[in-house]
Amino acid sequence: MNSAVRENTIEQLLSDNNYAKAFDIIVEQYKKRLYWHIRKIVLLHNDADDVLQNTFVKVWRYLEGFNQNSKIYTWLFRIATNEAITFINNKKKKEEESFENYEHYLSNTLESDEYFDGDNAQLILQKAILTLPEKQRIVFNMKYFDEIKYEEMSEILETSAGALKASYHHAVKKIEKFVKQY
Repeated sequence: MNSAVRENTIEQLLSDNNYAKAFDIIVEQYKKRLYWHIRKIVLLHNDADDVLQNTFVKVWRYLEGFNQNSKIYTWLFRIATNEAITFINNKKKKEEESFENYEHYLSNTLESDEYFDGDNAQLILQKAILTLPEKQRIVFNMKYFDEIKYEEMSEILETSAGALKASYHHAVKKIEKFVKQY
């Protein structure tokens, strides 16, 4: 099912107040993409699973109020992004670690993560991405890995496309500098 048909099907189900069926389709069609989007933010598999579950709880809770002014896709990604950021912030507060220490912890954990199957170049890239400020990291991941257009990213992150382009540019420069050190 292509994305336009999927969006239309979900919108029709929502218009018919068939929220349970719409939710089932949303979960089936978007769980994998949302998981990987979240995973790029929180990095660890178990954390990504937790955040994905929280994301779908919020989607279910607010599905009836979805006003269809935006695409389902951007709405889902906005919820998932916000849940991932909230998760990271709560984890940092809970463990009373600074941002730098948390990122260092994630970098070290990435090497021993049984779910990470990348080669050395991918590991270096992921470590470089971890050196980025949170917003730049999210923008980089969405543009580079997910190939999300700036206009869609603007809706998801509620930031101007120009600011997102600047964030991506700065992120690329920082990553290039990090990779050259290896």
